[in-house]
Amino acid sequence: MRGRYGRPENARMTGVISREGGVAARLRAMAEEELQPPMQKGPGWLEAGPNPIPNVRLWRTLLRTAHLIAFGALYGGHVHGIPVERLAPALAATVGTGTALMVLEAVRAPIWLVQVRGVATLLKIGLVVLAQARPVLAVPLLTLTIAIGAVSSHMPGRWRYHSLLHGRVVGPREKG
Repeated sequence: MRGRYGRPENARMTGVISREGGVAARLRAMAEEELQPPMQKGPGWLEAGPNPIPNVRLWRTLLRTAHLIAFGALYGGHVHGIPVERLAPALAATVGTGTALMVLEAVRAPIWLVQVRGVATLLKIGLVVLAQARPVLAVPLLTLTIAIGAVSSHMPGRWRYHSLLHGRVVGPREKG
């Protein structure tokens, strides 16, 4: 059975084009590409491709685990009314591991800074800073930080990798 552009029905799923109608389908695809609006360019450093980092998955997993432990101690301390000065080590560990995670992502793919996932991280940093400046609001602000982190890390890739600068999905998309 033939589908759109003269391709077999199953070709749409696999991207395979049959010999019959293959040239016509390719010409139509090329014409559609020409009709696409021109890509908005950001600053040159944002257009750089991903920079490979050896064992990046291992580093991300270790840093994220340490970050969650440190943030859990900070959050729990605020929930249970521990004096702010006693939470300084947890805050330092949260900031240190969070900074390392952020640098790792920004070095690998600078576009991360303007994608929803990077902007969410910057927003979380602002909330943690505000929580330290206003200890009375620490629990609700840190709770909001957790919610933003949970939602932004589990949303579909088409949203997580959406660039606010470009208005579309841009940059490398990987799992993990």
